[in-house]
Amino acid sequence: MTFRNPRIAFRPIPAVMAAGVLVLSAACAKGPDWAAKNKQLIASQKLTVRTRDDIPAAGLKPGLADGIVIPIASLPETALAPGVKARLYWGKGNLVAWLTFEPGATIPAETLPAERIMVVTKGEVAQLLGERSVPMRAVPREAPDGTHGGTPKNEFVYLEKGAPNGVQAGPAGAEIVEVYWPPRPDYLKRAGVKDLPAELPAPAFPVAPTVPPGVVGDLHDIQFTELQPGANSRLIGGRGAQLSFLRMSPGMSFAAHLHPEEQLMIVLRGSIEELILDGSAAMAAGDLLYLPGTMVHGGKVGDTGCDVLDVFFPPRPDYEAKRQDREAAFRTVIPADARLELVVDGSKQGPGLIFTEGPKWLDGKLYFSSMGFAQDWSGDPKKSATVVLDPAGLEAGGEAAYRYIQQGMLTNGLVPLANGNLAVCDMFGHRLVEMTTAGRVVRTLASHYGGRPLDGPNDVVVDARGGLYFTDPQFTPEPEKSQPGRSVYYLPPDGPLKRVIEPNVFAMPNGLVLTPDGKTLLVNNTYDNETFWNVDTDKDNFIWAYDVASDGTLANPRKFCELHLTPEVLDRRGRTTSADGMTVDAAGRLYVATYLGLQIFDARGGFVGVVNSPVFPVSVCFGGDDMKTLYLAAYDKIYRIRTNVTGFKYPPRGRP
Repeated sequence: MTFRNPRIAFRPIPAVMAAGVLVLSAACAKGPDWAAKNKQLIASQKLTVRTRDDIPAAGLKPGLADGIVIPIASLPETALAPGVKARLYWGKGNLVAWLTFEPGATIPAETLPAERIMVVTKGEVAQLLGERSVPMRAVPREAPDGTHGGTPKNEFVYLEKGAPNGVQAGPAGAEIVEVYWPPRPDYLKRAGVKDLPAELPAPAFPVAPTVPPGVVGDLHDIQFTELQPGANSRLIGGRGAQLSFLRMSPGMSFAAHLHPEEQLMIVLRGSIEELILDGSAAMAAGDLLYLPGTMVHGGKVGDTGCDVLDVFFPPRPDYEAKRQDREAAFRTVIPADARLELVVDGSKQGPGLIFTEGPKWLDGKLYFSSMGFAQDWSGDPKKSATVVLDPAGLEAGGEAAYRYIQQGMLTNGLVPLANGNLAVCDMFGHRLVEMTTAGRVVRTLASHYGGRPLDGPNDVVVDARGGLYFTDPQFTPEPEKSQPGRSVYYLPPDGPLKRVIEPNVFAMPNGLVLTPDGKTLLVNNTYDNETFWNVDTDKDNFIWAYDVASDGTLANPRKFCELHLTPEVLDRRGRTTSADGMTVDAAGRLYVATYLGLQIFDARGGFVGVVNSPVFPVSVCFGGDDMKTLYLAAYDKIYRIRTNVTGFKYPPRGRP
């Protein structure tokens, strides 16, 4: 999630507004007129009206005008403590506070007068939890290159009313966002609110907190809940506040609708043309909007997508039901108590790892490549190796041991063969080879097509007959390529090499995998719609499926699933996911290594969830004696996580 600094001077309120918004402004200034217009729209558009009888009739007067967009920078800064300032906005039931801390500034220890959900958006703080201070951080995504793949972190915590609270900023200062239910009277008084009710209502609502109190989490570990196609949210809820970190895809729309819950909305990234009653208002990063309960609204998202933080009061039970469904589907695969485990850190252990790729499990060990890339993606075969890792030491409480089985070839993807050897992509050697598990090259399997050398075999998968599919995205150092474009090939067990996906149908065909029945080949597309890449296609951020014929040729290309994009890619209007290595489980679920994390899809292409990791995964496979452990290759590190499912085992056996 990309957060923007609320102190930045966002675009000013325009002096002259569109006619539709002028009408809206006038309507919102008069309650009866606003209600009448709303009723008319509900009737004329036959909108569904959802009601609830647990919303307090009385409460706090909202701090923002109904249905009027303003920049958060136009709100006054409120001093909460020395060196701590906040911009505050609130509705009838929730208060949102964006706090900026000077280095070392402190909010002294206190007893919370209200439920609080806090997310760190920049820097580091020490948060009082019980009797101890716990560090909490926000870490931006590293710009990915040949040596950097760090993923973002935004830590959060939920605290109940009556819990101890206190915050101290780190040496570089910090920024956080807090949401309170009910609104804090002391914050409101500091903001200049007069005539506060003696007591703000805090009735019970039919939801439970979505996270345990007092436990620090990472926002990026929260699963996306699909609210509608193209709109996916990370939801965090307490008893009276519900935070929706919503990511909306470029060009998607929310049709006119209404709900009884009030909504406090701020745009974090991108843009949206927000429909408000029968008018509209353009919203960009830092813009705020208060939508009272039952107000008709909708929106059309801009071409870079739009990320927002919506705060709902009371919490929406329909969203909570969807969140629970998503969580249940994810937990079918990844147990609730499963934790990502660092197997080996190649920057600190053993002979060294650089850019790990192509892992496969064979006879109790993990085989993979360590590619000698520099930051600019230039590769050095002399710094590269094919590696075998034995995780047995971890089970005994020690370290996993790994060693090189060959050096001097810049290998990439590999796959076990029926004879116990490995088929290995010698990418900079422009060939596909057969290698023993001791690292000896037995023979070259493929090196030319059409009388010209291959450019750079990248990933490979074997079928039940022993045939091999492999990608060649031409990710090699030679400026002049031998083949006419980026392609996919098939090497039959008893025939010549075939080109089965023609040049540049994909911008960068990379990872590929067969479904367990061998009838469908799935191919991903690493880069697309990028200024740094010289091929653009319609493959974009999708996994594509092909029917496999008896002779290994492919037919009927179609979209299988859509991969989630990161904000940085959306900002530049790209369609790059860095989709790379993939694997499947025995039930046909698909696991794809991407910038966002390990994205999981069911056998029909439905999104299941994401496994987040500190460094984004480059490739993945199942392993372990029971084939229920996912191994993630992530730059110079190998991670693993236990699952509830059984991975598909290579090579395929007993299949047509």
